[in-house]
Amino acid sequence: MAEKLVAHKPGEGRSYWVLGGLYTVKVGAADTGGAMTVMEMTLRAGMGPPPHTHDCNETIYILEGRMRFRLGDEVVEAGPGSFVHIPAGVWEQPEPLETTKILSVYQPGGFEEFFAEAGEPAASNTLPPMPDGPPNVARIAEIGARYGMQVRAPAL
Repeated sequence: MAEKLVAHKPGEGRSYWVLGGLYTVKVGAADTGGAMTVMEMTLRAGMGPPPHTHDCNETIYILEGRMRFRLGDEVVEAGPGSFVHIPAGVWEQPEPLETTKILSVYQPGGFEEFFAEAGEPAASNTLPPMPDGPPNVARIAEIGARYGMQVRAPAL
């Protein structure tokens, strides 16, 4: 798989509505020879994913807003300009504390396919309508397993 030149302007890229957020693929595995996936995500307060781990590294740069990260046994709060690197295999639960925009890099690439399958193509480059209820964690876990992700039910 060969690398390709990719140049996206703001708002460009394949976008999906996932877990009440807007997830845009800026560069995917097919563009980078499998090396990485880069996604821009706009997340609503309290609408983060359930606790999970995956077999790829994840690096997050917060562009706007604030988040709380549960990383293994640690809790880290972060705001604009913060940088968080999560090695493969670490249990994580990111929680947006307000509407937050992040840039997330997955290495190796390919994890964008999880978002494509778990979400739906975005009708616009805006946040989706509010979900009717809680996320279907069993469905997320089943899809995630195909992409090297394990999911635990969130603590109540």
